[in-house]
Amino acid sequence: MNQSVPTSAEITILVVDDHASVLSGTVNILQQQYPNAEIFTAQTAEDAQAQVHQQKLDLVVLDLSIPEKLRDQAQISTGIQLLRTMMQEHAALNIVVQSAHVKSLIRLKPAINTHEGGFTIADKSLSMQEMLTKVDWALQGLMFTPKEMRTGLEVKPEWLEVLNFAFLEGLQDRAIAESMNISERTVRNYWTKVQDALGVYPEEGINMRIQTEIRAREEGLID
Repeated sequence: MNQSVPTSAEITILVVDDHASVLSGTVNILQQQYPNAEIFTAQTAEDAQAQVHQQKLDLVVLDLSIPEKLRDQAQISTGIQLLRTMMQEHAALNIVVQSAHVKSLIRLKPAINTHEGGFTIADKSLSMQEMLTKVDWALQGLMFTPKEMRTGLEVKPEWLEVLNFAFLEGLQDRAIAESMNISERTVRNYWTKVQDALGVYPEEGINMRIQTEIRAREEGLID
């Protein structure tokens, strides 16, 4: 954890958001708080990734629902993948996730828990001052996640793969097994595990697969 906070004159920030008005507003707020900071912007994951490599950044402020490239559709999964890559390649980078989809971060809980840089989460419904507090905490190398993430679901990556293949790509168990290079029996075992984590159990008149999809979306495990 990096407890040495750079002065305003030294701070370099990247703000990532595909909405021009939100992007501009965030930049203005940060510029008022850190008048001498150098602030870069990106509206796509592709541009953000390039700037993370090119610039020596102290902080990234990132929305999750962004497009991969210009004219692509904004998707939460794109932001999740960008965030995963940034944490893998820049272990000490300070990050603020500013998004209306913070529940989705449960997919990255293990990576967030081991991230070496500051990491805070600011729901877009927060006030300007609350958001700036999360920025300050991240620059101090602190971690802040919502209570539900600290005490919530514990899910494994392979369980998430099953959910994505089933509900985002529409695959049946045999095709899921082939895609993951595992047996159908193992796929069924993963279903049992994730259904237990979601509290989905056999009940008369209830389709467990449909209920699993509903609960997975409620918990932010899939888009």
